[in-house]
Amino acid sequence: MKQSSLKTKLFAGLVLLVIAAITVFFMQQIRQNSRMETNLDKYMPQNHPAFVYSDQAEEWFNIKDGILIAIENPDGIYNSVTLEKIKDISRKLQKMPEFDDHDVTSLYTADNIEGTEYGLEVNAFYSRVPQDAEALDELRQNVRENDMIYGRVVSRDETTALIVAGMESEYFTDDFYREILAFAGSYEDENNTIYVAGRPIVEGTMGKLGPKDMQRMVPIVLVVITGVLLLLLRSFRATFATLLTVFVSTIWAFGLMAVLGIPVYSVSTMIPVMLIAIGVAYGIYFYNHLKQYVERHPQAKILTSLKHTLTVLWKPLAMAAFTTMIGFISLLTSEVYPIKYFGIFTAFGIFTAFLMALILLPVMVVLTGYHPGKKKEKADSEHNPFIRFTNGLLARKKIVYVTVLIIVAVSLFGIQRVWINSSFLDKFEKDSEIVKTDTFVNSKFGGTSTLNVVLESRDADTFKKPETLRLIDALQAETVKLDKVGNSFSLSDYLKRMNKVMNEDREEFYAIPETRNMVAQYLLLYEMSGDPENLLKVTNYDYNKANVTFQLKGDDSKTINEALAVIESFEDDFQELGVEINFAGSGYKSLVFTDLILEGQIKSIVMSLFLVLGLLMLMFRSIKAGLIGVTPILITLLINFGFMGILNIALSTTTALLSSIAMGVGIDYAIHFLQHYRMNLSTNPSKETALYATMNQTGKAILYNAIVVISGFLVLLFSVFPPNRTLGALVSMNMFSSLTGTLTIMMILVYTRNLFITKRKDT
Repeated sequence: MKQSSLKTKLFAGLVLLVIAAITVFFMQQIRQNSRMETNLDKYMPQNHPAFVYSDQAEEWFNIKDGILIAIENPDGIYNSVTLEKIKDISRKLQKMPEFDDHDVTSLYTADNIEGTEYGLEVNAFYSRVPQDAEALDELRQNVRENDMIYGRVVSRDETTALIVAGMESEYFTDDFYREILAFAGSYEDENNTIYVAGRPIVEGTMGKLGPKDMQRMVPIVLVVITGVLLLLLRSFRATFATLLTVFVSTIWAFGLMAVLGIPVYSVSTMIPVMLIAIGVAYGIYFYNHLKQYVERHPQAKILTSLKHTLTVLWKPLAMAAFTTMIGFISLLTSEVYPIKYFGIFTAFGIFTAFLMALILLPVMVVLTGYHPGKKKEKADSEHNPFIRFTNGLLARKKIVYVTVLIIVAVSLFGIQRVWINSSFLDKFEKDSEIVKTDTFVNSKFGGTSTLNVVLESRDADTFKKPETLRLIDALQAETVKLDKVGNSFSLSDYLKRMNKVMNEDREEFYAIPETRNMVAQYLLLYEMSGDPENLLKVTNYDYNKANVTFQLKGDDSKTINEALAVIESFEDDFQELGVEINFAGSGYKSLVFTDLILEGQIKSIVMSLFLVLGLLMLMFRSIKAGLIGVTPILITLLINFGFMGILNIALSTTTALLSSIAMGVGIDYAIHFLQHYRMNLSTNPSKETALYATMNQTGKAILYNAIVVISGFLVLLFSVFPPNRTLGALVSMNMFSSLTGTLTIMMILVYTRNLFITKRKDT
């Protein structure tokens, strides 16, 4: 092949410099402005009615997510050393600017409501650390007799004490995450083990592991893709140029995020893997067509070869890129920010990869030259594997149809079992430190997750009425019967405790006071003796709003839904008393989050399916072509969700990306197949020979494409996050399904339905 002229090379070099300059600009933006978003509240739409109400309720009752520090001493916590540690940790937490005094709860800071001959007193369990056995026994006895503390901040086996420090989410930074872990860890010794749990810690751990995961995945996927490209393209120059296009697209995608001030979410860390795996396909098609032309025209000038390649390729490549982008852009229908932004910037990265395939790849060919390699001897039609495969399928059409019907039936059965999981802890390994710590704290106390039930009435002093308080007490008693509801706390707990201590600590008086006046007197006594601020965490000044907190031993949707079902069974009883039930807190927000994921998923599938169908019909000017073209994708989606249901794989923020990826990437195979079959029909004497030519040429390119994409996504199996590994396996399965569907059922439909035949005759 003749080499390019100096003028052409200079122009190509100028284009390369412009691309390099833009890339350097975006790299600087990434370095200066890129940041990881780990605040889970920021994942959700702030104007959603459920979140608006929850935020309002959090303000009413000072509801905050807490950092939980558990201190375990196998010999028991009632010794001066452990108690000193509890005191010291509590006091230092109170002095930290991130916490308010009232937000730190521990055995040292908790109120001990006691009855005296003068009435009711609220004292600390200890101010000075008890030193002798008698004082330690007295403290132990006081804790055992106080149900507001026993089992809540001191475990019932008395080996572990809990310190809860509530904080506003915006104060939790990466630096503070490291600071709080170091602070808590400094109190550990040979007898006392420290555990740190709670939602802020989960967020901090995610923020720490996310970038590390990306740093780990990108080199692996580059090595894998490089190896596969070298194997398929058999050219270092072509492999380098193809990798350069996906490198540029990745930098531009993250650079644009940085320019627009969009943070990097946990799912965003998968964008490089997506772009590398998807973007290299354009390079494969480019070099495949260039090679075919050069082999047929060895004396052609390089510009002529490139011009022909781009003329033939730009249309199917553009359609493939735009349909892939549609798949990701359809994620805009989701209200969950990480999913929405993942869709936008992955689509932008794909668009960049498409542009680079049309601009940067020709530039690299001009600058570095191109050699097609040794031309392989073509196998005759009798021994050509693609032609034999085609004939075999056409001869067994009925078997293929029946097989597809069975797969569809099994998939529809599995789809009914798909469930949604919003658990953030499930993003980590079961044996990871964060999960083990959470499991330990859950085993000793009520739970690390919370669900807040907000009760509202229009009438003041509603929650001074004994009948209302008894109903709240019944609600708590019924709900904590659930295995994963460990504890609950409300105004009724204060009143039951006060009623008991005012009646000589007799157990039969651990109940709601009989009269409204008695309730009012107890509350007045508490306000006089204790800290009134504590009551504002369970009711308001007018006593027409109340907050009931349930501690849950899991943050997954099943646990929260089970609790909600019990709570909502009390709705009619509360309505009879003029009280409405609402929900708030991070646990409830997580549940709403799952609904938004499901809603977004359905919208995304419907929107992308119709858009892709419309584009196919427009591109081929045929309704039949559009319907046949989307067949492999429809089957792929059914298999995907059926497989998830049968294997009990939950839909989450990560796996919710599946449909868009499957739709966007899988449809490429159908587009390339249909486009080249239509072209081959115009140059071949019959539909059989056109089909053979398409299967032999495009079928091979599609196979190579699928091998690269599957290889790229299988790299996600090395991710530290289990949902990412699941996504990698499922996407790879989807790509295999799309490949198989295109080269089997769609190929048979194209042939048997005489696609494009009538149109050709007309022309």
